[in-house]
Amino acid sequence: MERQIHLLTLPQSPYFCMPESIGHYYDHPEHHVYRSKDAINNFNIHYVLSGKGYVEVEGEIHTLSAGHAVLYFPRQEQHYYSSKDDPWNIRWFHFYGDGMRDYLVQQGMHLSQLWTLRQPQQWERAHEKLLAEGEQHRMLRPLRLSSLTYQLLALFLEQAVPLRKGSGGEAGSRILELLPAMQQQATEPFELHKWAELAGVSTHYFCKLFRSAMEMTPVAFITRCRLQMAKQWLLDRKTASIGDIAKEAGYPSVSYFNKRFMEHEGMTPSEYRQLYAAGGGARRR
Repeated sequence: MERQIHLLTLPQSPYFCMPESIGHYYDHPEHHVYRSKDAINNFNIHYVLSGKGYVEVEGEIHTLSAGHAVLYFPRQEQHYYSSKDDPWNIRWFHFYGDGMRDYLVQQGMHLSQLWTLRQPQQWERAHEKLLAEGEQHRMLRPLRLSSLTYQLLALFLEQAVPLRKGSGGEAGSRILELLPAMQQQATEPFELHKWAELAGVSTHYFCKLFRSAMEMTPVAFITRCRLQMAKQWLLDRKTASIGDIAKEAGYPSVSYFNKRFMEHEGMTPSEYRQLYAAGGGARRR
């Protein structure tokens, strides 16, 4: 029902971030926490794997279910609790670090307390690694603790989007399931209606769900996939012309391919190939 480990807080820690505590609660309908403002001086994230619970923010009660999370900054009032009828299965960690507030504010994480993770399986695995490290070694490997904490935090920053009511979670999951196929077929002509049909929604709703799940449009995702493949081909296929690479990547127009490549890489495909040819990449590094 409860796995948790509490660690010593290191004053003047040399690490960017460190965990203060890590835990996993499940089948615990009595889980209820209230902390007044200024009561706790670290950050914490609680993520719901299944079941449901509630978070009270400025007098309003929000329901959290699978895929949802709450992020608290230091000294914020905290009030959250499990449903008694459908207790949440929840993973959490408290963490700290000099410069952490500025870092999270720069990432826009102060703009919302409630979040949803687009691809939570990676975060769940990373959390289990951190929890197991704390359980097995406590403070014996502080560098390992810090590295795993940063990995968990980085995944959260990458995957979290503000929680919105009516976000279409089930349909959004279907969008994520389509990503490998969309990446594999990115060089083919993009047919929006085809992917919308596979997701079982209209083209308009597909675009809305895709933007919510990936924070970009379907076309922007396809563009990234095409350019990623083109970058690799520029170095692997040394005798192929830029025009050939552009065509194989789905760009019949070389000028448009050059424009898109320049937007992402800050140089033309020819300049990129020349830079990394004959050991050029090693010099750049």
